[in-house]
Amino acid sequence: MAVSRKPNFLYLITDQQRADWLGCYGHPVVKTPNIDRIAKNGTRFDDFHVALPVCMPNRASLITGRYPSAHGLRHNGCNLSERANTFVDVLAASGYDTAAIGKSHLQSFTDSKPVGRKPFETGPIAEAWKPEPGSYNEEAPDSYQSDALYKITTPYYGYRHIEMVTGHGDRCGGHYGQWFRRTHPDWRELHDPANELAHNYTCPQAYRTPVPEESYPTAWIGDRTADWLRSRNGDDTPFFAFVSFPDPHHPFNPPGKYWSMYDPSDFEVSLPYSAHQNPNPIMRRIKEMWENGESSPLMQTAFYADDQELREAMALTAGMITMIDDQVGKIMQALEESGHADNTVVIFNSDHGDYMGDFNLLLKGMLQLRGLTRVPFIWSDPSNPAQPDRCDGLASTVDVSATILDRAGVNPYWGMQGKSLLPAVSGAAETRDALLIEHHDGGARYDLDEPARIRTLLTRKWRLTIYKNVEWGELYDRETDPEETRNLWDDPEYADTRGQLSERLVREMMAVMDESPRAQRVA
Repeated sequence: MAVSRKPNFLYLITDQQRADWLGCYGHPVVKTPNIDRIAKNGTRFDDFHVALPVCMPNRASLITGRYPSAHGLRHNGCNLSERANTFVDVLAASGYDTAAIGKSHLQSFTDSKPVGRKPFETGPIAEAWKPEPGSYNEEAPDSYQSDALYKITTPYYGYRHIEMVTGHGDRCGGHYGQWFRRTHPDWRELHDPANELAHNYTCPQAYRTPVPEESYPTAWIGDRTADWLRSRNGDDTPFFAFVSFPDPHHPFNPPGKYWSMYDPSDFEVSLPYSAHQNPNPIMRRIKEMWENGESSPLMQTAFYADDQELREAMALTAGMITMIDDQVGKIMQALEESGHADNTVVIFNSDHGDYMGDFNLLLKGMLQLRGLTRVPFIWSDPSNPAQPDRCDGLASTVDVSATILDRAGVNPYWGMQGKSLLPAVSGAAETRDALLIEHHDGGARYDLDEPARIRTLLTRKWRLTIYKNVEWGELYDRETDPEETRNLWDDPEYADTRGQLSERLVREMMAVMDESPRAQRVA
């Protein structure tokens, strides 16, 4: 068949998966042969970091090419404004078919409220901005309660075809939830926690689901994507497909054979809490909560776990990752069958990482550890067989949109803040010598008086992290202390380094000021 003039893009993304939990990134236990094959035929980025290590803000940065402080979706529970342009909008305007299958999370799909926020008495006008014109209910639970398939208003942030999955674990909602209720008359029993299958795991949020493998959200996304790709056989319209798995995000509940695929004893707690020479107050507070039997502020926030609980979480996470890998194999086979494999750029990524045992921590939070901010990014372009196997230069989620538009031969819009990574996959010099990571919490946690506001500067050698309105900070030498076990913030020997990096951080923060809309006339 004829090859499309423009390249296609297949974007595979997971939820809460750190970079080193893939075979191609060196994990000694977890098996990911299909993702490893994508990496073998492409470039693996070894120092790729998120714009903000929480689901919604970073996904909004991915699709807009802008930092959270610019696009406005600063923490979970917000919505990406329907006024925001996205790189998917640009592709659609350039003749691309655009599809999203799986988790979107650009609008809130939960009714939970932030915790620890002080009450604020408002006047007759509550906010600095007038209300948005949209309803922002496309991912809300109530939209999917009826038996009739919910029709999302399109384009949805640029996507023309949507098959939505909301939530995590075995009880996801959205279009998947409607399908599950329609095809499983016993769905209430399958979703009833009282019917959990027997197991002897003690790890918090370990849950052995009775939902069959073939009906689990990961499998549904793989099936729907494979069907969509096969339907394109003979269609030369270029496409962009965003395929988003809600796993391996907790709860730890791989279905069927994936539950027992890995043995906890096969995993090692290689970076225990005791390895840190001077843990900061947040780390100490989280450990203190564990010692006192206190619960985490939210189900999603970081907590301390003992070694056995960590090994169990690792084994179950590995099961979820291998299940994703199996579905990636199914999707890649469907891409071959569609006739478009030789003209499709395949990308693998995750929206943020997980502490996954670092200093005895699980899940995510405000601690900007490398396991949380560093994620896999693989770029495999069949038109560039000479692309390097790996790139060790710094790269960020905000760079993704610029890279895809550059490869598509389409100009970006004004206000995009990322840089194209195409020179890096052509073997040229690295794209950047520093990058910024933001963090905005939705509530006050771990004894802080206010929601955390954090900025991190990464260079090849240093990680500097500054917290708003606290006296302490973090400074780590990434070359001599790659596991970040000694905080140099208060070390007089590194006072000049701290000052120089702080100045560079200010410059990076100034550079991400929103420049859009562009002035009509410059004096």
